Parts: sequence; structure tokens; C-alpha cells
Amino acid sequence: MLELAAIIVLGILAQWVAWKFKLPAILPLILIGLFVGPISTLFSEDGTQWIQPIYNGSDGLFPDENLFYFVSLAIGIILFEGGLTLRRGEVAKIGPVIGKLISLGSAVTFVGGGIAAHYFFGLDWRMSFLFSALIIVTGPTVITPILRNIPLKKDVSAILKWEGILIDPIGALVAVLVFEFISVEGDAGYTKQAMIEFGKIVLIGFSFGISAGWALYFAIKKRLIPHYLLNVVALSFVLMIFVLSDLFAHESGLLAVVVMGMYLGNSDLPNLKELLYFKESLSVLLISILFILLSANISLDDLLLIYNWKTAVLLAVIIFVLRPLGVFLSTAGSSLKYNEKMFISWVGPRGIVAAGIASLFGTKLVKEGFPGAEYITPLVFAVVLVTVLLNAATARLFASAVGVFLKTSEGIVIVGASKASRLIGSYLMKNKHHVVLVDTNRNNIDKARELGLEALNANIYSDDLTDNIELNDVGYLLAMTGNDEINRQAIKRYEESLGENGSFRLLNSDEMRAKNNLNNTNVISKTHDYIRLAEVARDFPSIQELPVNSKDQFIKLLGHIEQEVNAVALFLKYEDDEIKLLSTRENLEVSPGCQLIYMGKPIDFEDVLSVAKEEEDDDTPPE
Repeated sequence: MLELAAIIVLGILAQWVAWKFKLPAILPLILIGLFVGPISTLFSEDGTQWIQPIYNGSDGLFPDENLFYFVSLAIGIILFEGGLTLRRGEVAKIGPVIGKLISLGSAVTFVGGGIAAHYFFGLDWRMSFLFSALIIVTGPTVITPILRNIPLKKDVSAILKWEGILIDPIGALVAVLVFEFISVEGDAGYTKQAMIEFGKIVLIGFSFGISAGWALYFAIKKRLIPHYLLNVVALSFVLMIFVLSDLFAHESGLLAVVVMGMYLGNSDLPNLKELLYFKESLSVLLISILFILLSANISLDDLLLIYNWKTAVLLAVIIFVLRPLGVFLSTAGSSLKYNEKMFISWVGPRGIVAAGIASLFGTKLVKEGFPGAEYITPLVFAVVLVTVLLNAATARLFASAVGVFLKTSEGIVIVGASKASRLIGSYLMKNKHHVVLVDTNRNNIDKARELGLEALNANIYSDDLTDNIELNDVGYLLAMTGNDEINRQAIKRYEESLGENGSFRLLNSDEMRAKNNLNNTNVISKTHDYIRLAEVARDFPSIQELPVNSKDQFIKLLGHIEQEVNAVALFLKYEDDEIKLLSTRENLEVSPGCQLIYMGKPIDFEDVLSVAKEEEDDDTPPE
């Protein structure tokens, strides 16, 4: 009982450490597992491990093969969650670079890694290519913490993010297929019977996965499952399909749950996001337990097995040859600069799926007596540890060295995707600014995306924005919802990470009535709250530009616009497309070529200036 409780406590502690120090969670998890497992034998009085995963007659947690049953089910749930994230629409709209990275880049790693493992360690080709299939996977859980605080161009962040998301289930699928090909008919080799058995596994896995996905989809759509049971029914369904598929074709369960997840992930289920959140939370707990157990189950003999120059050379080939080769082949002819290709080549940490499946497959193959199988788990763990450590320690320094750091963060996040926000966002996007709209209203998000805007269906109270590495180039935050509490909370929560150049909100109704906002420098408009802004966007849905050549001219035009009910002043735009909000008008420099940007009723520029001139003349005392 003490060991089991310790694993859970240590696992959650490792997750907290990872969050606190912005590290991939797999790093502290594996290090803790190794410390309480094989390394602890160097300190314990009787030479036993502090945590013994497999029962050995006197102590341990899981008798016989029960540990691997638990690992199989846990990996199945994790892979199902990975399958949920693979959307057909997202794959279709990704750029050619990402498409080549997950196909051509993966092929380079698969072939090159297999050849290297075969010649350096003398593994037969089946074991070599199982190893190389396992190291294809990177994964968002290791990429995101490393890149979270590196200000990069959106294209570079997006490539690394989508490679990690898409390669997770695809790489897992490749690894599962290779393992199943190896395991069919034991030592039957590449015979007709082996191919038949392999085809049977693939057929059963896909059939069960698609059928189960459709059945769960149908049950949810027809409201056959009460809302409070939705998540636990989905979990039990995953476990049931995993076991049933395995009964019909041994080792087809993992393939079935990946396919099931992919089917549901590409459906129109309204509860999909809720289901995904539950599976993510469950995956965090399972991963925390799983990797301490798996790391603790590695023996000192396993570590000594790869403690030689061959491992160092293999790691060097994977990191310094195969990854850059795959990236440069995949990005040939793209708009990426050489230094950006170099940075993408450098960042390739292997992830949780690789380590988890390696431990499961490696142990199973060792038990079945496959030669060379004992190298799979320690080698993959070595690749995971070294790549994560290397990237976590050097990614920021390498980004600075090759010059991919953004000097200024000019991107803009707009919280709230109402009509006014969409009008402003579209104008900013047309003027070469990276704009992201955030809203929980799906209808608003869909309308924004129809306009070609980048829009996130996210809640500011969650970590959705914090974890999104594509927002690393954002330096401005505009809170434009109709709820003053949400606007203030958005600024309070994200002004450091997303609003380093400025965080601004709309006035609330009390401030409008009190008219005490004249000295408020963090508001978007000194004259309009959400309701008045929405009225202007409804009646005059367009953004206007007025040329201003001097500070005096700017003040006159701004004063006129702020007296207009059907117009709201927004920005001062410079010749280089730089945008400044007007709340800091006293400090704004105005030069020839500037433009005053406002939303609303078109105004005759010349008439405004001539009226202002007449008023000046009337106020001038006679000589």
C-alpha cells in the first residue's frame, strides 16, 4: 500500500515540477522512476529496489504479468486520447511542410534508425525497425513545454506543434503495426502464414475500431447515455473494445482503440471537447503512474547493457544526422529560411508514447524469446531522456544562436469574437498582423473562421491559451467581451504572457455613466463600451482610415470622431503598418503618412478640418 501511494504522490509531484519549471513531464517522471527503481539498489541496505513493480516472492506491486496487463490498458487509453486529437480537417489544411515532415521525415527516421540499430548493435532487422518505428514519435506533451517561452515566428511554432500532434497517433500506429508483424506466428518470419496473420490483425483492429467508434457515436447522439455517465461509459467502452479485439486477434487491441479515437475525433459530436478533457485528465494520472512504474522496472543490467560507445554513436546519428536530414528534405522548396530549418532540426524530443509502447513491446518480446528484444526498452528510454534533456536545456540558447528569436512580439489576441471584434481582427490581419480571436461561443468562432481569421474556441479560465505555442509571437491583448469580469480576468491572467506590449479592455457600463475614464490608459476606447461598440458594428460595419499629418490635425479629427455616436476611434497607424491604440494619445507621435483608424460612419475629412478652422477663426480675438 505504501509503494502504491508513493507512486501516485511522486507522479503528481513530478507533474507539478514539470509545470513549475516548464519542463516536459516525462523528464522528472523517468528520473524519479529510475531513482526509486534500479538506482535505489545502490543505496538500500539489502540491495533491493525501493519500489519493485513486479512481485518477486517477497515484495512488489503486480504479480507475474499483471503489470503488463495494466500497462497495456493504460497505453490503450493514452493512444485512444491521441486518436481523438487527429482531425481529418486539420490534416487536410496543414501546409506541405508539415505533411512532408510526418511522411518523408518519418520515413527517413524509420529507415535510417533501423539501419543504424542493425549495424551498431547487431540487432536483426525486425528488432531494428521496431526500434526505429518507436523513435518516430515526438508528441505535443514534450514540444509544448520546451517552446512555451521562446518567441518564435508563427510558422515555425505551428510546424513543430502540428508535427507533434499528428505524428503522435500516426507514429503509434506504425509502431503497433511493426510489433504486430513481428509477433505473428513467433519465428515464422516473412512467410505467407505470417502475412495472413498480420492482415488478420490489421483487419480486426480497424473493424473493431470503426465499429466501436460508430456505436459510441450513435449512443451519444441518440442520448442513450446520460450526461453524468458519458465519460465513464466512454472509458469502459475503450477498455471493452481493447480486450475484445485482442481476443479475436492477439495484439490488435492497441490498433482498435487508436482507430476508434480517430473515428470519434472526426465526428460532429457536441460532447467531444468534454470527452477529450476527461481523457486528458485521466491520461495525466495514468502517465504519472505508468512512467514511474516502467522506469522502476528497468534493471541495472538493462542500463549497463547500453552503457557503451555504441549508444552514444546511435544517439548522435538520430539527433545530428537523421533529424536534420528529414527536416531539410521535407522543407526543400518551402519559404522557411535556413536558420528556421536549423532550429526545427534541433528540436525533436521523443515523447511519452514512444517510451510507453517501447516498454510494453520490449518486455513482451523478451518474454517470447526474441533475440535482441532486451535492447528495445533501454535504448528507447535513452533516446527519450537524451533528446528531452538536450532540447529542454538548449532550445532557447540555440534559437538565439541561429537568430530565430522574434525581436518584438507584435501579434494580437482579441478575447471575444463578436461582430466588432471580427471587423477589427480582419482589418489588423489585412495590415500584416498576426491576429487570434478567442471565444467560447462556437457560432462566433465559426463566423470568424469564415472570414479567414484564426480563432480559438477556448476558455480564458483554462490553460488553453497558456499551452498554445503558436501564440508565442503575441504581445498585445484586447479584452472585448460583453462581460467586464471576463475582460478584467483576461488581463489579470494573461497580461504577462500575451500582453507584454500592452493589455487593453472595454469600458464597463458604470465607467460610461460616471465618465471617469479620461485618464484610463488601458481601455480600447474612452467613449464606447461593449453595447455602443456593438451598435456601431451593426449599423456601420466597416473600418475607415483618415490621413493625419500633424499632432494638431490628429487631435481635431479625434475630437470630432469621439463626439460622433456612430463612430468609434481605434488606432493610429504608421507608414510601416505599426498600430498604436489611442488610450495613450498624449504620448503618441504623429508624422506625415499616419492614418487615424476608426469604425463606423464615413466622415468627410476636408469638412471636419474646415469646420475646425472656422471655429478657430471665430475664437480668434480681433486686433
